[in-house]
Amino acid sequence: MFSTEIMNEGLIAGQRIAKISVATLLAIGAVEIVMGYISGSVVATADGIDSLSDAMISFIVFFGLRMAHRPADRKFHFGYHKVESFAALIASIGMVAIGAFILYHSYEALIDPREIRQPIPTMIVLAAAGAISLHRAFQMNSIANKYRLLSLKTDAKNSIKDGSASIIGFVSVFIASQFGFLQMDAIGGIIIAGYIFSVSYISLKQSSLILVDSWQNPRVTEAVKKIVEEKFKEDNVRVMSVLLRPAGALAQAEIHLEIDGAQKLSDVELLLVRIEMAIRSQIPVIGRISSIPHSRGQVKPEQTRRFSIFDRKSSANAA
Repeated sequence: MFSTEIMNEGLIAGQRIAKISVATLLAIGAVEIVMGYISGSVVATADGIDSLSDAMISFIVFFGLRMAHRPADRKFHFGYHKVESFAALIASIGMVAIGAFILYHSYEALIDPREIRQPIPTMIVLAAAGAISLHRAFQMNSIANKYRLLSLKTDAKNSIKDGSASIIGFVSVFIASQFGFLQMDAIGGIIIAGYIFSVSYISLKQSSLILVDSWQNPRVTEAVKKIVEEKFKEDNVRVMSVLLRPAGALAQAEIHLEIDGAQKLSDVELLLVRIEMAIRSQIPVIGRISSIPHSRGQVKPEQTRRFSIFDRKSSANAA
């Protein structure tokens, strides 16, 4: 069973590794930019800027995990989870600008290639950056899988991208310095710019869909329905509809249930609590669950909405 205590433990562990990731990426990015300036390597500078942009993403993940602990208040009735998505949207727009900057300077270096002044130290820095990024990515992925944290798993994939970009930088500097193909340094910068554009596109798409309440994982809907109807078969519960909306690292669910209308109110309340606990134990990414009971034979929720709107219009015309 995946309890609330384990979920909170996972959020704390996720915050810790995300905080370490931010500090590590900032340090790596600063060292690579300095090394790129000293050696004149475009790809080293590009990889340093890429590391700084990845630090921004790790900070957004850390920020989102912190927000997951913050309770709802009078201003934000449904909590602060979507603040993470808004921050990710702003960050992805900034990443597009960073990618364009790297692409422009890489193109200039491709037209007018220059020899790398300190190739050996530059390759050492890039190799070390790649090794550290990949090691951190495996740590993140382990915690994300253990506690089922989707945002941290995304950050782990981003760290793998950062590590592979450093490896591309290492190969580019090696070919440019050892084989005299100076344009390879600029080509590596262009590849890293493409990496940044791909990550910014994914982040921009996901954050935009979250902000407009678009749910992109139909398997979760089916999983919720299966959990309820299998575990509460003896209670003769049928799921009429499952409505999900993303909210940062967590999701919100509205579940319409068809139950026996002859039950006592206290029995219905207990049944709804049991259903919510069963769903949370299996799908911890659902933070808020609204279970709405309907007496057997009642009209469907969407029909109820249409009739209620019609009734309000009719009442207004009568007045």
